[in-house]
Formats: sequence, structure tokens, C-alpha cells
Amino acid sequence: MRTQTPILAPVFRSEGQARLLSEVLLASEPLSIADAAQRAGVAYPTAYGEVQRLLRAGIFQERRAGRTRMISANQHSPLVAPLREIVLVATGPAVLLSDAVGRIPGVRRAFLYGSFAARTRGVDGPAPNDIDLMVIGEPDALEVYDAMKDVELQVGREVNATILTEAEYAADSGFLEAVREGPIVPLIGEAP
Repeated sequence: MRTQTPILAPVFRSEGQARLLSEVLLASEPLSIADAAQRAGVAYPTAYGEVQRLLRAGIFQERRAGRTRMISANQHSPLVAPLREIVLVATGPAVLLSDAVGRIPGVRRAFLYGSFAARTRGVDGPAPNDIDLMVIGEPDALEVYDAMKDVELQVGREVNATILTEAEYAADSGFLEAVREGPIVPLIGEAP
């Protein structure tokens, strides 16, 4: 199924293509096509087709690990560095924050909300100035803030974290009601 052109990076054919590029170009290790599809939130057939196009274009490269095809960025392609810069700012924050916050003990769930999440989900509006991150659990707050600072430096946008326990997140408040009803981008655990 074809998805719409991404608002945050309209130079890409589809939101799925942008997310797949982000996952592979920003990954520290090669990924199987199935892993890349799952992480990008696209169906395997969609990911397979996109991978084939990107292999033919020389942007991705592959190697075999048994029967599994492992894909990664082709560092010899002159297109990889500029594409990496674009996806880093447009769709990369979700990838980087998922990795960074996912390593912190005590994080049960995390997701993006607010204007960045809305644009990622295709809701029209002005370009976001910052990224709103909700962390649910009982992590060390300093570890969360340190992880955010690292991502901020890479993506050029401020990251604002709200850290709540499960009980605090379940409470009634106007702010939390707006968060729960608005667009979100799940990073860790089940979507709220």
C-alpha cells in the first residue's frame, strides 16, 4: 500500500521509504530486510521493493548471512552522505531516540507527541521547532536527559522529555488528555 509523501521530508516518494532509509542509513550494523521493515513500520513486501530500488541505485549494499540478506548503506555512493543528513533531521530523531532511550534501564514505554509527531503522521502544519518525547517508567532522569542532548546535537532540534510513572501517565489532566488524543510515534513498548 502506498503511503503519502512525508511532510517532514517531501523529497521522498513516501513516508515508508523515508522511514526505511532512516533505519538503514542510521543503523550502526547491517539489518535484515525483515528487521528494517519491522523497525520502519512498513510491510515486508513494501520494504522488499524499496530495498530492491535502493540496491539498484547503489545507495544500499547487501551481503548474505546464511539465507538472510543483510543490508546497509553503501559508503562508496556519493548519495549516501547527503541522504543521511536529510533523514537525520527529518525522520532520524525517532530512530535515534528509540535507540538511545531503549538502552536506559527503567523505561517501559516511550513515544513522540506534539508537532513533530503530527508532521511525521502526515498532519499539515508548520515545521516543528522541537521534538516532544514522553518517557513512561522509572528511569534515571539524568540518563534520559543525557541521551536527549546527544540526539539534539545530531538532529539540530531541541528534544523536550516528559518522564512519568505508569500511574502518573494514567492520571486525568488536560495535558495528558491532549497527548493521548493527539498523533504519536511509538518508540519503545506498546503505544498508549
